[in-house]
Amino acid sequence: MARSRMSDWTSRIINRVSSKVWLPLPSARFFLSSNKTAFNLIPADRMSCWKSPGYQQANVVVLPSRLADDFEGFCLRNPAPLPLLYRSQSGETTCEPLAKNADIRTDVSRFCIYEDGRLVKTVSSLLCFSDPSRTGSEQRPPLADMVTFYLGCSFGFEGKLAEAGVPVRNVEQGRNVSMYRTAVSCVPSGVFCCPLVVTMRPVPAGLLEAAVAATHRNPLAHGAPVHIGDPGAERSGSGLGTAWLLLITVGLCAALLGIPDLSEPDYGDPVELQPGDVPVFWACGVTSIEAVLSSKPPLAFSHAPGCMFLTDVPDSASTDPEPAPLCFQVTHNPLLYSLVSTATAAKIRQLERIIGDDPGQRGIAALFVQDELLRCCLALSHASSVAIATGFPTHHLHSPPDETDGPPGAIAIATMLLSLGKQVTLLTDSRAVEMNRALVDEAVRTGVLKAAIPLVTFQDRGPDSAVRFLCHHGDPSRPRFDHLVAIERSGRAQDGNYYNMRGVNVKHLVDPIDDLFVAAQNIPGVTTTGIGDGGNELGMGKLKEKVKALMPKGDLVACDVAADSAVTAGVSNWGGYAVACGLYLLHTCPAHQRYLRRGLGLQPLASDLQDWKKNLPSVQKEELFLGTLVRFGIRSGKTGNLAMEVDGLTFHPTHSEMISRLLEVTLGSTC
Repeated sequence: MARSRMSDWTSRIINRVSSKVWLPLPSARFFLSSNKTAFNLIPADRMSCWKSPGYQQANVVVLPSRLADDFEGFCLRNPAPLPLLYRSQSGETTCEPLAKNADIRTDVSRFCIYEDGRLVKTVSSLLCFSDPSRTGSEQRPPLADMVTFYLGCSFGFEGKLAEAGVPVRNVEQGRNVSMYRTAVSCVPSGVFCCPLVVTMRPVPAGLLEAAVAATHRNPLAHGAPVHIGDPGAERSGSGLGTAWLLLITVGLCAALLGIPDLSEPDYGDPVELQPGDVPVFWACGVTSIEAVLSSKPPLAFSHAPGCMFLTDVPDSASTDPEPAPLCFQVTHNPLLYSLVSTATAAKIRQLERIIGDDPGQRGIAALFVQDELLRCCLALSHASSVAIATGFPTHHLHSPPDETDGPPGAIAIATMLLSLGKQVTLLTDSRAVEMNRALVDEAVRTGVLKAAIPLVTFQDRGPDSAVRFLCHHGDPSRPRFDHLVAIERSGRAQDGNYYNMRGVNVKHLVDPIDDLFVAAQNIPGVTTTGIGDGGNELGMGKLKEKVKALMPKGDLVACDVAADSAVTAGVSNWGGYAVACGLYLLHTCPAHQRYLRRGLGLQPLASDLQDWKKNLPSVQKEELFLGTLVRFGIRSGKTGNLAMEVDGLTFHPTHSEMISRLLEVTLGSTC
């Protein structure tokens, strides 16, 4: 090492690392036996800088030149765990863009040496692999035909967390950060394919957005979290969607990481959560070690975990003006949060305000709760299999007794979900199966619905009927659906009856689909949404006290069954259109998409974007489907007219203008 580099490097360590800090060194036993990591603790004066506030740190991987292009592609396809700072030339031991006078052979305090995918030993220098006289061979030294990759490191943002007032629990506890191998596969490149590795840092619930803000503008230090909440094992049966989703990662839509026990990290030390803490996970550069282990090159080197390469590059945030993403809780059991950009959240909130228009003067504004639409869309975005229920037989003296509010909104949600690669099932009353099957077929034939979806019914055949319906073999750990939506669906009142807004009991025309929403409250991972415009709809039980106090006949008609999200609208169909638009916005939101993909994979293809846009509601499609409903004898809810109207409001101009306004927010003024 040159004197200037040695002096600079040494002074940084002396000035920035206490001699009392102890750092972990992974023992070879982990790599040789594939058991959980065991660590030896060694003093900081034998380690490279663990915490160096103000400078970027780097993970290091050294590979044979013939694998370099594949590994660079692997980094570019998986940017969150493997942010590429610099790729050397073959045989290059310096890295001028990162650190002047550096020598990678000696500037990392401990290296791991791998042969055929097995760690065989650790060394304090790579000099013997570059000097023929020290290798005892006249052959070309191995490092002469190897390429060094320098990758961003999360230790660089721990100082940012502390500056933001977020406690760094592993530092408080004198431990290395916990690192876990997940069930999420990185996007492969050539011979490289391995699971994503993540770090976990406990964060108080009230400081989650501060933690996100402190890290999202540092993409070269892994950026924002890729998962917040319960990391438990993946559920079986998670559906995959389009080919693009398949390329991104197995089980993209599943909410969890597949980490069974936080007390047993695969690398690092267990870090204890304090009361009120939420586990927060960032992509980790140790993913590169997994890539080396799985690809089995004849010879490779890496830094030992915790022994980073210290650069001369200031550890400063990017100049990206995009504000930090917002953090929202999606589910309670399991605990799961999601991220969305402030711009996308603002647009979805604008959609929510628009659908609150009340031309029918029902007083629906009294039931409004902000962000119910956003929370619903986030839950659906994380879902993989969704069941949608609709049908309100308000016209009990007619056949069919159903109204034109509900089915159009249900179909709008369904076709967007299908476009996003999710499984969709339609829940209906047994009396209406044939009619709804014909409506679905016609919607597919006319292009209103992307593809046919199964129709199912539910009957109460005993105390466990709902759980057996919702879960494979009645096992709550194996749900068939992870989200239930009810839109303009008759809701059970406190007395067990089902009332229209006139106070007429229509229980004899309604199957007990409410039981499914009640049962879902106790099935981990199943969330629910209710969409309504009066308070007597399934799911509006979340707002029942407001309904009873503020809506006409509220004491009688108020639905008693709550959903996790209760979306209110002037007309329920409008709520369905807004959900479809909100899903489109989330799937074109870079912050949310990165979180869904866990920082892996490429951006969606132009063909994906075009398909999502094509499956948004439109004036033409909704007018066409309303005409289909009328041909089937389905009437307007408020007036009973067999005409092109919903809830007494004619399609033109009321509903057509509403659709146009929603699309303008979603797509911009050029839509």
